[in-house]
Amino acid sequence: MPSSYVEDPAPGHGSSAPRAAFRSDAPALSLGGDWRFLLSPTADAAPNGIERDDFEDRDWDAIPVPGHWQLNGHGRPAYTNVRYPFPVDPPHVPSDNPTGDYRLAFDLPDDWPDERPAQPAVLRFDGIDSCGRVWLNGSELGVTKGSRLPAEFEVGPLLRRHGNLLAVRVHQWSAGSYLEDQDMWWLSGIFRDVTLLARPAGGVRDYHVDAGYDHLTARGTLRLDADPGVRITVPELGIAGLPAGQSAQLADVRPWSAEEPHLYDGEVHTDTERVPVRVGFRTVAIEDGQLKVNGRRIVFRGVNRHEFHPESGRVVPREFAVADIELMKRHNVNAVRTSHYPPDSAFLELCDTYGLWVIDENDLETHGFGELDWRGNPSDDPRWADAYLDRMRRTVERDKNHPSVVLWSLGNEAGTGRNLAAAAEWTRRRDPTRPVHYEGDTDCSYTDVHSRMYAAHDEVDRIGQGIEGHERVRERPFILCEFGHAMGNGPGGLLEYRELFERHPRCQGGFVWEWLDHGIAQQDAEGRAYFAYGGDFGEPLHDGNFVIDGLVHPDRTPSPALAEFAKVFEPVRITAVDGALRVTSHYDIASTAHLVFSWVLEEEGTEVAHGTLAVPPLAPGDSADLPLPALAATGAESWLTVRAALAADTSWAPAGHVVARGQLPVAPKPAPVAPAAGAALHVTDTELRLGPGVFDRETGRLTALGELTVDGPRLDLWRAPTDNDRGSDDPEEAHWRAAGLHRIQHRLRAVELLGDRLVVRTRVAPAGHGFGMRADYHWSADDQRLSLRLELEPDGTWPCTLPRLGVRMALPAALGGAEWFGRGPGEAYADSRQAARIGRFTSTVDALQTPYVFPQENGNRIDLRWLRLTSTDGASLRVDGEPAFAFTARRWTSEQLDAATHTTDLEPGDTIVLNLDLAQHGLGTASCGPGVLPQHRLHPRKASLTLTFTPSHAQETPPR
Repeated sequence: MPSSYVEDPAPGHGSSAPRAAFRSDAPALSLGGDWRFLLSPTADAAPNGIERDDFEDRDWDAIPVPGHWQLNGHGRPAYTNVRYPFPVDPPHVPSDNPTGDYRLAFDLPDDWPDERPAQPAVLRFDGIDSCGRVWLNGSELGVTKGSRLPAEFEVGPLLRRHGNLLAVRVHQWSAGSYLEDQDMWWLSGIFRDVTLLARPAGGVRDYHVDAGYDHLTARGTLRLDADPGVRITVPELGIAGLPAGQSAQLADVRPWSAEEPHLYDGEVHTDTERVPVRVGFRTVAIEDGQLKVNGRRIVFRGVNRHEFHPESGRVVPREFAVADIELMKRHNVNAVRTSHYPPDSAFLELCDTYGLWVIDENDLETHGFGELDWRGNPSDDPRWADAYLDRMRRTVERDKNHPSVVLWSLGNEAGTGRNLAAAAEWTRRRDPTRPVHYEGDTDCSYTDVHSRMYAAHDEVDRIGQGIEGHERVRERPFILCEFGHAMGNGPGGLLEYRELFERHPRCQGGFVWEWLDHGIAQQDAEGRAYFAYGGDFGEPLHDGNFVIDGLVHPDRTPSPALAEFAKVFEPVRITAVDGALRVTSHYDIASTAHLVFSWVLEEEGTEVAHGTLAVPPLAPGDSADLPLPALAATGAESWLTVRAALAADTSWAPAGHVVARGQLPVAPKPAPVAPAAGAALHVTDTELRLGPGVFDRETGRLTALGELTVDGPRLDLWRAPTDNDRGSDDPEEAHWRAAGLHRIQHRLRAVELLGDRLVVRTRVAPAGHGFGMRADYHWSADDQRLSLRLELEPDGTWPCTLPRLGVRMALPAALGGAEWFGRGPGEAYADSRQAARIGRFTSTVDALQTPYVFPQENGNRIDLRWLRLTSTDGASLRVDGEPAFAFTARRWTSEQLDAATHTTDLEPGDTIVLNLDLAQHGLGTASCGPGVLPQHRLHPRKASLTLTFTPSHAQETPPR
């Protein structure tokens, strides 16, 4: 039978009362490194006596601590989103319960205190997944549950100067696993630091620094809560040894905020221990239905962040945490929700330092009970009451001294019930300075903010108007704790959410789901790297690539969605108003004094002038209207771009980093160049020649442009579905496939020779259906150019939207360079286009691709005036369009992209596949959330597109 402690709903036993995480000048010994390790298939199969000195472990493997055993050659990772990967029979877990035994022999350093009686010391585990039983030198210390929470054990009397033996038995499944059904990989082991901490007599057992700020008087209040004899010193504030329990009133304090994260260095100390602290003054309050910090309404421009690394899982090296925060700050992220557990405490120190608002979330989720209509949910089961309070207590006590933490969250997707209400009540009593959040409390009966996830735009609008929900809900600030599901290509619709946050004072932003793709780095049989997701490790129950849903790829490469986020939520808005420039501050607290403004004038994407712009410092919410700079006349389409950049280096970006930009046209696009015409049409038995174009005599299909062999263009309606196309209960992809849009057929109706014009009339339709699209190709040419006017008209009753509307053609693979005048540099779609600016851009066809972990439609560039594809030998093809068009160019077809499940499935072909589109369907966020807004949906319609093709020859190699 399994050990009783494994299936006990209680939180564990033997550990000390929770306290703040801190470092001090007391001796500390890191126990990280290689430990001895044995994995047994069940708890019963695990060996007896691992705690004894004479136990033989020479045949065991070495394993790194911190680490997960599944990522170090023992077992396999498994991913589920909602469903538990074991039978739901709380508090019982399967008998097949992988159990990892860890052993470490260590000596105390020479300078370790050696007093009698034994020097007090604690052994601290910052994270064990999911249940750990601990022994030191043969004595059992206790059992810990709560995987992402610390546990400390008193060990002073047990320590030896030499030959200490630490043994830990870790079970993959325990009763605690029922409270840890977060949307992430199931990974086990000792995955955070293990540290031995000396505790000097008369030292700092625990402390709480309460630093409030009165925005009306600019005065701060500093209070230290700790044991008698503990004091705090903050030299910059003139505080020297303020005793615990007393308060100091301080004039002209610089407050802390995410925008201006000022911290005062100090110490909490006794005669025997000194703890460095960093004090941030700020007050969080709910007033007039709004969440305010230091008297100002704030807007969360946030992300949900799991801790993850593609090689080490939830073991995230510090440099990666720093890189995460710097990347966030550079892309205008101002807040993090620590989904769905407290992060490594070092991350919160970084949030304090760099400046991020934090919703600190408890290590709690019971989502799998939702599959059972919440029957048996621990949230309302008194057997689990102690575990709920224990987890919340350990979260709050550990993180209470971080000014970045502005809300406590009870957990995520755990239904509702008395245990959550009790946790909220305890939290509010323990720390009345921070509101309590929990999305599952839909009527706000025990929480302080109204929170929703994936609410559609119209629902957010109703909430903002105060016409949604009962009175208690309508009186509270509203936060989207999750929105904008960033799975694959998307999300779309961020701009419309931002507009709602700005329209309604109670709508105070939200947190995009999520920051990072959780792909696990792998190599295929040929040694090619890719990222694995659910099901790639043979899991019988999994949720596929739903774990790949971040704004950045697993290797921390930003996806196009992060650039879109940065533009939509930029803190300064630069627009054109009545022939002038309007600059508006959307900062919550800071002025714009730290920014410098510059402008550049570009003629058809080429810079012709630049300068600086004098903008007075703006307070939050203020605007300034400025005259346009004196601009020289230009002879082609020209745009003025104004940028706001950092005036000086910061901790997260150098001077010159652009935080916002705006564009306005100053010389309109000239009248379109007339399509090519006048070249004679030459007819042979097999070919039609029209200017530089060669056509098949029977089909009217273009086969050559000058010296370039081509195939097409032909009408194309299909794209490789995105995760958002595949998402929701009524997925767009299903309608498209049911309509047969992935297998359309082309019927030639006529090839007409009309003087110097060629007209090819076709009907395009899917098999088995009566609807289709008439596509007539009108060709004309001069000696250098070939023009196509494509006329489109729906035929019959269409049952669905279109993925895309345009033409596709195949070109020589050598045309691997791209230059265009239009929007760029990155990909853009109808409802995700704010990051794309008008300019002239260059790339390679290979670099145009976005390597989404699960391959799908990507790489679309929009609003092109012209495109030029080039080869290294000088051959090229230029395409001009009217109206502006979009293009994708790749070395595989949409069908091959559609069939791929990993990036390694995409093999470059011997052609470049070029799509030239009038439009594509929007992206939306239906992988988890609302679909495409009506204005961004692509419906079958009558349309026309004119494209002019100008080929040029390869340069001849000069004779030697």
